[in-house]
Amino acid sequence: MQIAENTVVSFHYTLTDDQGQVLDSSQGREPLVYLQGVGQIVPGLEKAMEGRQVGDQFKVDVVPEEGYGVRHPELVQEVPREAFQGVEDIQPGMQFQGRGPQGVINVTVTKVEDDKVHIDGNHPLAGQALHFDVQVTDVRAATEEELSHGHVHGEGGHHH
Repeated sequence: MQIAENTVVSFHYTLTDDQGQVLDSSQGREPLVYLQGVGQIVPGLEKAMEGRQVGDQFKVDVVPEEGYGVRHPELVQEVPREAFQGVEDIQPGMQFQGRGPQGVINVTVTKVEDDKVHIDGNHPLAGQALHFDVQVTDVRAATEEELSHGHVHGEGGHHH
């Protein structure tokens, strides 16, 4: 069976950056499972999966616009420490949810100075090309329940 819209796909992957650094990998874990055609993986990878089948191994390079997006400088800000009420020890790398013009936004602390905290609302991989090494391990038709819910259900039925 070929990967097409409304198929459930399982695959192993290794994701690297332009320098060849491994950013993420399914090696040593279960394959990643998703529903094709509903945007559960980055668009560039989802497009590259179309038409593949079990056993296919391939590499795909995904540009930022088809991955986690371009970097938006306006999402990098300096905010007063008071904005983090109840958090005693703010450290770079910590992540918080904040409010932006489009609603809830996830931000990462990049630097802490006295009474100022520098945050970045961009996805950590925004602006980066993504290099995937993929092996398709399973393809099956999605169930009616999976299609109506818009996501894959676990072994033996519904798991939310």
